Amino acid sequence: MKLIADLQQVYVTRYGDGDVTPVDPAEFAPPLGHFAVGYADGVPVACGGWRAHEEATDSLRPGDAEIKRMYVVEALRGRGLSRVVLASLETAARAAGRKRMVLETGLRQPEAIRLYETSGYARIDNFGVYRHHPESLCFAKDL
Repeated sequence: MKLIADLQQVYVTRYGDGDVTPVDPAEFAPPLGHFAVGYADGVPVACGGWRAHEEATDSLRPGDAEIKRMYVVEALRGRGLSRVVLASLETAARAAGRKRMVLETGLRQPEAIRLYETSGYARIDNFGVYRHHPESLCFAKDL
């Protein structure tokens, strides 16, 4: 998908490499995941997904939904599309019985940090492949 390739290029530009988190597209299949794509004039312009976590590891809890691959094309940023995608993901996770949304973002993504903080997300200890990464920040929000 072009949006994911574009997102990976953002990571390369900001961090020097792409996102190394292991992600299998099957993880986003209902009922243990969800992936949303937003369109403008028939063209994909925004996306995001979540995948379920059933075991407690690091700061993750059973019932968590981890947000992955949130992205809005540069030409349409600042119009609230990321908030629409985020709200859609939260609604889908809640409907699937998820208890909390969690995510990882990086210090070089201030717009993402601002989005999550102003949407009710609070810092938690880092988890997964980023638990010891100095530029990673993890957040959570109870649903």
